[in-house]
Amino acid sequence: MIRTTPQPYRGFSRLERRPQSAFRDAMSLNSIPTSSTPHRMGARPRLVMIAAVAVGTLAGWLYLGAMIAAMVPQMDMATFGPGMEAFNAFNRFAGLSPDLRAALAVMCLPVEAHFGMPGQGDWGVRDLSLVFIMWVAMAMAMMLPTAVPVFSTYAQEAEAKGGRGERPASVLWLIGGYLAVWVGYSLMATLAQWGLTELRALNPAMGPASLMLAGSTLIAAGLYQFTPAKQGCLVRCQMPTRYIVANWSTDAKGVFRLGLEQGLFCLGCCFALMTVMFAVGVMNIIWIAIIGVAMIAEKTIAHPAVSRVIGGVLLVWGAALIWASPVGERLLGG
Repeated sequence: MIRTTPQPYRGFSRLERRPQSAFRDAMSLNSIPTSSTPHRMGARPRLVMIAAVAVGTLAGWLYLGAMIAAMVPQMDMATFGPGMEAFNAFNRFAGLSPDLRAALAVMCLPVEAHFGMPGQGDWGVRDLSLVFIMWVAMAMAMMLPTAVPVFSTYAQEAEAKGGRGERPASVLWLIGGYLAVWVGYSLMATLAQWGLTELRALNPAMGPASLMLAGSTLIAAGLYQFTPAKQGCLVRCQMPTRYIVANWSTDAKGVFRLGLEQGLFCLGCCFALMTVMFAVGVMNIIWIAIIGVAMIAEKTIAHPAVSRVIGGVLLVWGAALIWASPVGERLLGG
């Protein structure tokens, strides 16, 4: 009798890999089977995933870029938050004194809503719609790239099952469910921004009206980085394979629901970092990029030090702002 050595089951080892490897493989066209391979039809899920993420991310950034381009010629970009003063190199505000820039900024603010920005008066449907679209564009630009490990895991599993004759639902249903969660967040952020604007907690440039608001927002976001909820959701985003395999579905409704669930994990992981925009200026495209990169780093570098470092930076920054605020000065003086 010929004895054979049993081979270990490798179902998870192929996919349950380091998050940065999954991200790299997902975005590499070289790793996709060609038409000469036995599973040539299995290449489509990953191609569709790459195209969808690229198009969605690009659409978000193009909209945000168009917003900034519409404002640069006539507004003091420094009013939109730290780092945005760099755009004044393209308008008449460069080199002017802070007092003169402030006076001109008030004169140039739109009275009525226009592309990308609400008016100075009470918000109407148009103002709310513009702000909502802005938040949706931010979510697409920032969140779609961070979810590549999740989308890639589903696409790779769909390729494998497709090679065995199954017909899994398109990865677009998963992406649609994921985005639906962030569209819901965008609605809540729009309502929060409306409320803060009515309370005069945000200035007309959609930045914090006080150092206390900015500092307390940063401290709250920093503290959340150390909570079990943050770490639990982060792990789900970093290594989604077991959850996706355990909840696998071949119909569109089931895959959309899976996208919703993964979107909720991502929301639990990243909502606090998204809320930092209220501290640095909602339309601050510089910090949209910085926070987006930070979230990608969290999800692709499987080490708890990453989120802790981000949390520590936010805590120190927030404390410094409160220290420099009138309240902090009174506490120091009293």
